[in-house]
Amino acid sequence: MPKKHEIKKLYRSKKNRMIAGVCGGIADYFDVDPTLIRLLWVFGSLLSLGAGILVYIIAWIIVPEEK
Repeated sequence: MPKKHEIKKLYRSKKNRMIAGVCGGIADYFDVDPTLIRLLWVFGSLLSLGAGILVYIIAWIIVPEEK
């Protein structure tokens, strides 16, 4: 029998947290290094003239914290 597919959910990380755990949660979801996500987020924020900071704050509010 085929394995039942596990549905992944996005959560803010408690263990890979710098500010609110958003980047750590994204890294856990995609199974990549959290530092890479943080660097990409900072780079994207600089290129978008700070819009990434607003997106981070929105994600902080919307994405639930892991249990």
